[in-house]
Amino acid sequence: MQLQVIKADGSKEPYLHTKVIATFVNAFVEPAEKNTFLASQLAESVTYYLYNSRNSETITSSEIFSIIKAVLSSTGFDFAAQVIAEHNHRRNLLRSRIQVVAKAGSLRIAELANQSQPWNKSKIINSLITEQNFDQASARTIASLVEEKILDSGFHLIPADFVKFLVEWLMQSFMNAEQQNSINKTRSEMNIEEENAVTDDRFRQQQNGLCKVEA
Repeated sequence: MQLQVIKADGSKEPYLHTKVIATFVNAFVEPAEKNTFLASQLAESVTYYLYNSRNSETITSSEIFSIIKAVLSSTGFDFAAQVIAEHNHRRNLLRSRIQVVAKAGSLRIAELANQSQPWNKSKIINSLITEQNFDQASARTIASLVEEKILDSGFHLIPADFVKFLVEWLMQSFMNAEQQNSINKTRSEMNIEEENAVTDDRFRQQQNGLCKVEA
């Protein structure tokens, strides 16, 4: 059974154990080696619970977050639970304040509030999937990068054209990174094949005092 996570925007994505590990790591603030190991152990307990103590194939992201906080508190890491709770609250507050304006340049300041829409990351995800043929994981990654840029900007009124620019820019950056990773992987595989061929050839050469290895 593959557990499905219902996000705050209503979209679904497969449950990823690595995301839970990352949440625990962030909770400890300092990514020391011992904290990374501890985060991995705590994440194991969360994943085990979700797959063995529930009858449902879906769970909300807020439920997972509550379980993570409960695990931290019950294991003596109340400070870490407070850190991620405050961080999550701050980000949700920032999201709720962001409004996307269709054509900011043609409107008066007083009219912007009436012509804007609340920020909705799922619109970007759906657009990338339906119009650009990205898989859900890649689309969510790009949309998250866009959201991060907007949250970091500190602006509350964001022109739709600016959102479009960010999507196209980060989409291209993502594709370039994927292409480079593919090239690096191919080169690495070729290097391994060459090294194996050299090693094999060396072993097949006749050595003093040894019998020739037959092909």
